[in-house]
Amino acid sequence: MMRCLREVNVDNNTVGWYQSTILGSYQTVELIETFMNYQENIKRCVCIIYDPSKANQGVLALKALKLSDSFMELYRNGNFTGEKLREKNFSWMDIFEEIPIKVSNSALISAFMTELETDTPISQGDYDRLRSSTTPFLENNMEFLIKCMDDLSMEQQKFQFYYRNLSRQQAQQQAWLQKRRAENMARKAAGEEPLPEEDPSNQIFKPIPEPSRLESFLITNQVSNFCSQINGVAGQNFSRLYLTKALNED
Repeated sequence: MMRCLREVNVDNNTVGWYQSTILGSYQTVELIETFMNYQENIKRCVCIIYDPSKANQGVLALKALKLSDSFMELYRNGNFTGEKLREKNFSWMDIFEEIPIKVSNSALISAFMTELETDTPISQGDYDRLRSSTTPFLENNMEFLIKCMDDLSMEQQKFQFYYRNLSRQQAQQQAWLQKRRAENMARKAAGEEPLPEEDPSNQIFKPIPEPSRLESFLITNQVSNFCSQINGVAGQNFSRLYLTKALNED
């Protein structure tokens, strides 16, 4: 495609890439890794997201996204621990930045589309807007939402397991320190040198790595997106029902 654009003398500078998605489920680790790879050569790269499922609802389902500078700094350093995120005041909403998109046609294309328009005042698209059947769209959104909630629950279980291990390790450390202090008191009474109270070679003093919160942040982003879509479609459907009711009464 880039070669064809160059042959017809059209701007063909690479500024990012295009990706399709289903119901807005694009917030993944793979997308972030692709972003970071593009960042090595294109500092201001963007990703164009197209959602054909939303396009079927009569919505221009295009988004231009980029990673925020604060997120890229955290990602490069691998600092997705709770302490670091609180220090940077970073939340799941700060991962992506959406860039406004303006779609325009040339004068010739606009004139051609005007010629294609029918003379009838009402088109099929006007009738399609009154359709109240959104069951498949809502069902798919609910299925994706339930799956995301299951994934989020699994991520929470990872953190619960981490904190249980951390609490168990701290209890073992306290028991070991009390035993060592009692031993040192006995050595001091016997006139011997006390032993160090910390032993880095001991397994219980090795820090337990905290799980990354990146996956849970991305899942939360997807949950928010699905909830917004369900809310929007349900609101539009109620508006259509009230309109249909008013037309039937008349």
